[in-house]
Amino acid sequence: MRTTTPNTPHIRGRWRQIGTAFAATAALAVAGLGTAAHASAATATHKISTKAIATQVAKAHVQYEKAGCGATPKKGFAACNALRVTGGTTAFMEKQAALKGVAAKTIKPNASSDSPTGYGPSDIQSAYGLTDAASSNGSGETVAIVDAYDDPNAEADLATYRSYYGLSDCTTDNGCFTKVSQTGSTTSLPSADSGWAGEESLDLDMVSATCPNCNILLVEAKSASDANLGTAVNEAVKLGAKFVSNSYGGSESSSDTTYDSSYYKHAGVAITASAGDEAYGAEYPAASRYVTAVGGTKLSTSSNSRGWTESVWKTSSTEGTGSGCSSYDAKPSWQTDTGCSKRMISDVSAVADPATGVSVYDSYGSDGTGWNTYGGTSASSPLIASVYALAGTPGSSDYPAEYPYAAAGTSALNDVTSGNNGSCSTAYFCTAETGYDGPTGWGTPEGTSAFTG
Repeated sequence: MRTTTPNTPHIRGRWRQIGTAFAATAALAVAGLGTAAHASAATATHKISTKAIATQVAKAHVQYEKAGCGATPKKGFAACNALRVTGGTTAFMEKQAALKGVAAKTIKPNASSDSPTGYGPSDIQSAYGLTDAASSNGSGETVAIVDAYDDPNAEADLATYRSYYGLSDCTTDNGCFTKVSQTGSTTSLPSADSGWAGEESLDLDMVSATCPNCNILLVEAKSASDANLGTAVNEAVKLGAKFVSNSYGGSESSSDTTYDSSYYKHAGVAITASAGDEAYGAEYPAASRYVTAVGGTKLSTSSNSRGWTESVWKTSSTEGTGSGCSSYDAKPSWQTDTGCSKRMISDVSAVADPATGVSVYDSYGSDGTGWNTYGGTSASSPLIASVYALAGTPGSSDYPAEYPYAAAGTSALNDVTSGNNGSCSTAYFCTAETGYDGPTGWGTPEGTSAFTG
């Protein structure tokens, strides 16, 4: 994992087509604030063009740091792929300021906010064509989140996030939320860790934003070792989850093929893994042939019919979405690119740039001071796992990483064709192209049809 201080990224956010005037309620609903109560308390919007909003959003720039769980791991261990914004103005903040006709506020260094400063559920659903599916699909499906250590405030923080955005309750009492250890215990949990607590809040909130009707299972490994995290994946599947997100990774090793068969080979289960945040280069478990490797993008304004466009997320030579050709894992049969004889990362992608980051509520530990904005491929992995859940239960003998390949080149995926995450000898390993490329795979979701068999 990166050990140097990240450079300040400058991004060009993008937003849906906005008309010449909206009432405050409608404008805030588009922006992801969601409820009439929030809208009535907000400053009324003024007339502003889409171009003017885009110009304002282009001013977004942030500073950020690795989450406390993101330090370079020792051999046999993993780090989380979460990045926490500590200063500057996000694309979300710039848009809100433009709508209100005021100057954007800034996030103070190392401080969170008493209200969201990043994308909310309606933004995510709009960007990926999921608004209708998020409203009607997902009931009865369980998305599992696998992380290390305990977040004592996970359920309470999840409740705050969902209440703010007007989402239904997801609690232990109503059966929507469950938290267990890697052995399945609800009472004997791992020791608490504030860094991993921020990661867990990010993951839980991304499931809520993308599939608000889904049940959520949080499985906490007793440490960040590959073996314990893998055991937690097995427990998630044992408990019935058909969708499992893993927002962590570490260096590849010759043990990976053993880990594949021991922990990640689960037919009939959609398992996603973050591609990494260190720019070009492969990591595990994203390199497993049995998972959907999820890369990261940044969002930009567009006048196209979608209203959104994306490019490869890259901040610097050491900060951006991961990608690459595995050194150990065999190529799955559905991957047909010719430049890499083994497993190629990634398969698909979603938003990960911290400057176009997502809102997260976390109240535990030194980072847990309220509303934060997070980025990194720790955001994109649970998002894609939740899209699989919206698409429905996979076939019992399927490895759902194959599903997007069947939809390659169709309108079911937004092809990302600009940007790169570094330098490489084989262009598509690190540079976006028409069709398949390493940093973004076959692209980002446009609805759910690319994620079902």
